[in-house]
Amino acid sequence: MKSIAIFVDVQNIYYTTRQVYQRQFNYRKFWQQINSKGKIVSAIAYATHRNDDKQHKFQTALKHIGFNIKLKPYIQRSDGSAKGDWDVGITIDIMETAQSVDTVVLLSGDGDFDLLLQKIKKDYAVSAEVYGVPALTANSLIDSASVYHPIEEDLLL
Repeated sequence: MKSIAIFVDVQNIYYTTRQVYQRQFNYRKFWQQINSKGKIVSAIAYATHRNDDKQHKFQTALKHIGFNIKLKPYIQRSDGSAKGDWDVGITIDIMETAQSVDTVVLLSGDGDFDLLLQKIKKDYAVSAEVYGVPALTANSLIDSASVYHPIEEDLLL
């Protein structure tokens, strides 16, 4: 049975599914699909902490499914924009985990992860699978993945 590690860029998945489908991602169904392919040895969801009841309930639901949650403070800038970027944290965790699993699953459409996937495939001979919304997933990320899974109707609530 192959060992699998999951890494979720929560903000990216939330905003891309909302923008394209006006719906939310079905984490429970996703978990069931991945669990049927092997043993999930690690699953981390990276999110921002806003002290918001709705977000707290969502994070609790993810924990019940089996995810570990890593939170970073939500920062509102004076110009109205916000910051809560987990790219470096996700990268470090994937680099530390890739050498001890058969498959790395990344949920994100962010092209910044393309070089990371190329590196772990080359250095650790690991399969690097990506789940992302087709219209909003960087082509470079799709091309860097061993397998690309488009997030479509079957993975939405």
